[in-house]
Amino acid sequence: MKVWGLPRNPAAEVERPRFRVSDDIEAFSPEDVHALVRAASSERDAALYLTAAFTGLRLGELLALRWGDVDFAGEAIRVRRSYNVHGGLGTPKSGKVRSVPMVPDVAQALARLGERQWYTGDDDLLFGGDVGGFLDASALRDRYRAALARAGLRSLRFHDLRHTFGTLAVRRAEIPAVQAWMGHSHVGTTMRYIHHRDRGDEARLLAEAFKTPIRASRSTRAAVDRPR
Repeated sequence: MKVWGLPRNPAAEVERPRFRVSDDIEAFSPEDVHALVRAASSERDAALYLTAAFTGLRLGELLALRWGDVDFAGEAIRVRRSYNVHGGLGTPKSGKVRSVPMVPDVAQALARLGERQWYTGDDDLLFGGDVGGFLDASALRDRYRAALARAGLRSLRFHDLRHTFGTLAVRRAEIPAVQAWMGHSHVGTTMRYIHHRDRGDEARLLAEAFKTPIRASRSTRAAVDRPR
């Protein structure tokens, strides 16, 4: 309706099929991410894959990032906008600006990318095309799939780089923090990652609870009970 000026949405009355969405998600390991980065066809794509996996930004948010959004001193990336090939620039999906911690690996990759000759001003795109404009998302996905094949990795979607961040972050950070970093409107969305946490401490705690009490021998009990 917005693009073509239609008076009404012809699909508005179509019944949506009912289906269940699995809570199980697929993600890469840190080793997989670095293998993907090494297989990238350019330094720009390598930095983009790494940033996607270690910040959890959506593809549209990555494409809209500008150098002014990167706070090297504060070790953070500000997510202010999102790019959609059909709708242009808009706000992030949650409608809110957020800040995501920038780990050293990402900071170093972006610092190297910032050494290029052109398009490094605050208003320039981090991951812009050869003439500084927005990257073609379809072509980017094609290069991503080719990099997966070169690296010998599973054929996961580009969006699974975001899931990779969620599964890794939830192992060290509390749910509200991960929710804020990923820009989830509802905590239930973030809870999908909870089963990826390391349960070692909890298992040891339960082992103590389930342990059979040590019973004193008859002679020991008699010695304790004997009047003195």
